[in-house]
Amino acid sequence: DVQLVESGGGSAQAGGTLTLSCVASGYTYNRQRMTWFRQAPGKEREGVVTIDQYGVTTYADFVQGRFSISKDVADPDTTLTLQMNSLKPEDTGIYYCAGSLEWQVIHSIWDSNEYAYWGQGTQVTV
Repeated sequence: DVQLVESGGGSAQAGGTLTLSCVASGYTYNRQRMTWFRQAPGKEREGVVTIDQYGVTTYADFVQGRFSISKDVADPDTTLTLQMNSLKPEDTGIYYCAGSLEWQVIHSIWDSNEYAYWGQGTQVTV
């Protein structure tokens, strides 16, 4: 079974930096899309940044230029890192790591229903 385990997060001042990590275990061929979502209190979950099996990244407009995603594939696990710079109070929320099924064709990268696997979430407070 695929498992996603997040770490990092915590509190930072506006303009500060935080780093989140997500370790994905259980994937066989590393042919999945992985995405960071976040959910602020009273708001819907929204996509932050996504990376496909080829390493191609797409950032939401509201984090473009401030956040950076990287992926390290070290058999058998994959580690996803989200570097968050120039944090704003509106970045506050629970951040979730999500992974698709392997070889899955994603029709909408920001649709949370497209992702089969989820981490437990980690709190970020700015």
